[in-house]
Amino acid sequence: MAQKQQEKVVVEAAPRAERGKNEARRLRASGRVPAVLYGGKGEAITLSVNTKQVNSILRSQSGHNTLFQVDLNGKHEPAILKDWLNDPVSGNLLHVDLLRVAMDVRMRVQVPVHTFGDPAGVKVQGGVFEVVTREVEIECLPGDIPSEFRADVSGLMLNDALRARDLQLDASKLKLLTDPEQVLAHVVALKVEEEKPAEVAATEAATPAEPEVIKKGKKEVEGEEGAEGEGKPKAAEKSDKGDKEKKK
Repeated sequence: MAQKQQEKVVVEAAPRAERGKNEARRLRASGRVPAVLYGGKGEAITLSVNTKQVNSILRSQSGHNTLFQVDLNGKHEPAILKDWLNDPVSGNLLHVDLLRVAMDVRMRVQVPVHTFGDPAGVKVQGGVFEVVTREVEIECLPGDIPSEFRADVSGLMLNDALRARDLQLDASKLKLLTDPEQVLAHVVALKVEEEKPAEVAATEAATPAEPEVIKKGKKEVEGEEGAEGEGKPKAAEKSDKGDKEKKK
């Protein structure tokens, strides 16, 4: 099921002649954010827009697919948010790109997919529900852009999947561009880790370690014995030499 967007949203805009970091800081401090309006048959325009109004759009159900009117000196132009930049630390909005749209020209948009319901394969068969893809691409007129697609997954059994073709689209207005066989969500068996391979791996890892330790120890022992053996004859030789001197 597709849900349509709310009616008419307006974003206040004003021309922006100056550029640079200082001007951008001044705008943000006054509750506005630098922006660019482009696309369609018009030229690209640098302007500033109301920060609260843009943030409200981004937080709305339809998000960046929200169709709104850019109010520039009393003239309204339909547009959507094409791109935006947030500060990585504070999260504050830094810049936005607005794309003009022609109400009679079809366009491509990504629409989020939200699932609801408890899959039977989870409750009855002990499976695990996994979401694979959270949005699909469609083609439609700007006025027909849905805010989201909602899909009931309560009937999914083990190894069943919700695919793009299962979504309820009004074919007279919306065209699905995503592969119809694309899996959006499914119920799979719970993966159980096998202990045997781990034990075998541990045994194999421990086996070659023992000969190495023994071999190394053996060499050290042999070395020590050799050193002691070399020392003993010298001691005996020294002792014999001392005896001879005593006899003299």
